[in-house]
Amino acid sequence: MATTLITGGTVVSATGRSLADVLVDGETIRAVLEPGSELLGVDLKQSVDAVVDATGKYVIPGGIDAHTHMQMPFGGTEASDTFETGTRAAAWGGTTTIIDFAIQKYGERVEDGLAAWHEKAAGNCAVDYGFHQIIGDVNDESLQAMRGLLDEGVSSFKLFMAYPGVFYSDDAQVLKAMQVSADTGLMTMMHAENGPAIDVLAQQLLAQGKTDPYFHGIARAWQMEEEATHRSIMLANLTGAPLYVVHVSAKQAVAQIATARDGGQNVFGETCPQYLYLSLEDQLGAKGDQWGGFEGAKWVCSTPLRSKHEHHSDELWTALRTNDIQMVSTDHCPFCMKDQKELGLGDFSKIPNGIGSVEHRMDLLFQGVVDGHLTPERWVEITATTPARMFGLYGKKGVIQPGADADIVVYDPKGHTSIGLEKTHHMNMDYSAWEGYEIDGHVDTVMSRGRVIVDADAYLGKAGDGAYVRRGLSQYLL
Repeated sequence: MATTLITGGTVVSATGRSLADVLVDGETIRAVLEPGSELLGVDLKQSVDAVVDATGKYVIPGGIDAHTHMQMPFGGTEASDTFETGTRAAAWGGTTTIIDFAIQKYGERVEDGLAAWHEKAAGNCAVDYGFHQIIGDVNDESLQAMRGLLDEGVSSFKLFMAYPGVFYSDDAQVLKAMQVSADTGLMTMMHAENGPAIDVLAQQLLAQGKTDPYFHGIARAWQMEEEATHRSIMLANLTGAPLYVVHVSAKQAVAQIATARDGGQNVFGETCPQYLYLSLEDQLGAKGDQWGGFEGAKWVCSTPLRSKHEHHSDELWTALRTNDIQMVSTDHCPFCMKDQKELGLGDFSKIPNGIGSVEHRMDLLFQGVVDGHLTPERWVEITATTPARMFGLYGKKGVIQPGADADIVVYDPKGHTSIGLEKTHHMNMDYSAWEGYEIDGHVDTVMSRGRVIVDADAYLGKAGDGAYVRRGLSQYLL
């Protein structure tokens, strides 16, 4: 099996950084050594098959995006990234593992939903992948099926307090599912928005002729997120279930999570790059030459972008520093404007919800380091190490240590990345939600289980390089 030495770089972990050489043997990391070490008895540069010069650069574990939706049916269409295109874009951006969501739709069996996602992904992924399970129909049969998920390497499931008639679970269903969570150790993941109330607000706005994408954010007011977050925390408290709140966007929801954690409860939260950088006014309220007032459809997602005047993004950056929010995923669910987002012309409630970011998460979060929001160590922690621990992958993923998978990124902190449709953009979309963003850093080399798949702006991987990863129970519980 091939051996590779990554030499001259600074290895950054969640706990520190140091100059070190990393020896890769086949698919795994064999050793992390002092620069020039002959501890293994040989001059490694002369004995290995390949040498990667990382002088002046960071050597970090490959990113783990724990919230993606490849090929997800939604709103009468399907997310535009396939497992092939989406994972290739992830690789370009330094993400070497994704955890996607298999879907049990209403009236379907949980087992059939999981099997369908295996069929979509198998042989098509450029990087490794795992699954969470969406439970869209909580009933006696699905509750029993949930107890077998861990045998399939699936240790988490997602419920929705939003989208009545699609994925919505009422409080009684949430309670029953959380009881299974408490019994089995499965992580409950929650889309926390008050869906029935949001639907009322949306219909009232539409009746007033307020149809533009901006009003998507008004209908999904922060109070709807805070209330549902609090309700899910209380149900988790009652049942003893661990709870992970997805795509937290409102500072009030952060406060609910922080209070629960201060009380010793196993409650965790993620946010996404869009909530750290984008806003209700500047994006959802955007106007353009081609789309006019519909321009904001490019950034319609749920939970929605929040008002910049309410300083939600500032609070989210703070929460990432204080660990009140533990990690950053993307909720990558891309749709093109043509033939997809435009389904909502004249009715914001029909715009497919989702933003494409899987390619840019590592860069956007590194810009947070440059801007003084995070340390390099915290950057690695929230993008790789904590996702691995949270979802039962740590030791194999999320860390550079002997025995771990050789998922490694060489990142140049003095490089530069321009994001845009004709610049850095490999996702299957006809626009970029991050058009014009300039990043003070650059992904130089990406290894997936010891294989170089991105090097010096060249893609060397292929569909099928990625393998399904079976996950254990969360390694992050209090």
